[in-house]
Amino acid sequence: MTRVLLIEDDTAVQKGVTLALRRRGHEIEVAGSGEAGLPALQRFEPELVLLDLMLPGMSGLGVPRRIREERQVPIIILSARGDDIDMVVGLEAGADDYVVKPASGEVLEARMRAVLRRVVPQRATAEGDVDAGAVSAPQVETQVETHGALAIDRAGLLVSKAGAEVVLAPSELKLLLFLSAAPGQVFSRQQLLEQVWEHSFYGDARLVDACVMRLRAKIEDDPRSPSYVQTVRGFGYRFGPL
Repeated sequence: MTRVLLIEDDTAVQKGVTLALRRRGHEIEVAGSGEAGLPALQRFEPELVLLDLMLPGMSGLGVPRRIREERQVPIIILSARGDDIDMVVGLEAGADDYVVKPASGEVLEARMRAVLRRVVPQRATAEGDVDAGAVSAPQVETQVETHGALAIDRAGLLVSKAGAEVVLAPSELKLLLFLSAAPGQVFSRQQLLEQVWEHSFYGDARLVDACVMRLRAKIEDDPRSPSYVQTVRGFGYRFGPL
């Protein structure tokens, strides 16, 4: 069972999502606006937030930023707006995934499971749960790794830069852990979608690009000239080498 906070003003969507998720054993709290959702975040302590972009009052884009100020709970945007610009802006605001509605209960369940697994990103490696034919990162070590000024504690899921903790959203953390486990190895966007977001279908490369941009803003001295998460033009991304 997962505690899910749904921030959505459309009553029909509220009822549909609530019914679909409760049938699957989840506990749901509903808020009709961003202003109502933030207090519910404190009271309900959800494990995941489903968020509409088109909200009355506080913009749906402002809600992820406010949530990130308080905690790193996974956020999935659930929106009827599927244009590229809307998706990119939503992801850059701090969401971990983006689902265009109407979405079936099966789709929501699959996306929720995938994003929740990012909260404990080393679990699959520790249990040896890797799909046949998938690109796997090297065996996870338990000691703290240092890469220049960046320190990565895989066991504690902590990242620091020059001694100061870097607070990362679940997708940002898993992306960093995955790339840094194989310094110098180039991964395509599709490989990263499959390994980090667990999206087996082709597409949604915008998820990767938006997450890379947010991660660079937090760990790089100059995001325009990155030392850690580097772009290999025409191929994808790699970590270092430094």
